[in-house]
Amino acid sequence: MKLSKLNIIAALTLTAGAALAANPMVGGAPMYENKNIVENAVNSADHETLVAAVQAAGLVETLQSEGPFTVFAPTDDAFAMLKPGTVETLLKPENKDALTKVLTCHVVSANAMSDAIMGMIDDDGGVHDVPTVGGCTLKASYDNGEITLTDERGRDATVTIADVKQSNGVIHVIDTVLLPAM
Repeated sequence: MKLSKLNIIAALTLTAGAALAANPMVGGAPMYENKNIVENAVNSADHETLVAAVQAAGLVETLQSEGPFTVFAPTDDAFAMLKPGTVETLLKPENKDALTKVLTCHVVSANAMSDAIMGMIDDDGGVHDVPTVGGCTLKASYDNGEITLTDERGRDATVTIADVKQSNGVIHVIDTVLLPAM
């Protein structure tokens, strides 16, 4: 059977449409399940600060590895809500350890979709402890299907876009930067 150019274009369009339907747009960019966390994050206009921080901390290679990882990805607006000068200070080479600690408090060594997180919350009576690779323990809860994470300082972050599948895990976009205990 011979395929015409029109049939090939139609098939590619349907395939691309199905890929987008499976994953939401983030920061105006399509997210693809066959790309890793870093490959997708660099395309999001809402995550430029996060990408710069991951690069400054030397975590690019780690987040491109097999995983699986769950990344709670704060937006640029979330970073902008930090005290003035905080991001600039963390991005300095001499503060790499502190930056790494902050970033790894957003990463879990598992592929945790939102329904699984809500199931763990239910199993634990309404609040589930989420240990991160950075040694932080987040408290996860939900209300009306909206997941909230509370960091060790009592700051709340809401998942604004859930279940963005990646080849090496999942991203959940959040509206607040999670911070480790002092």
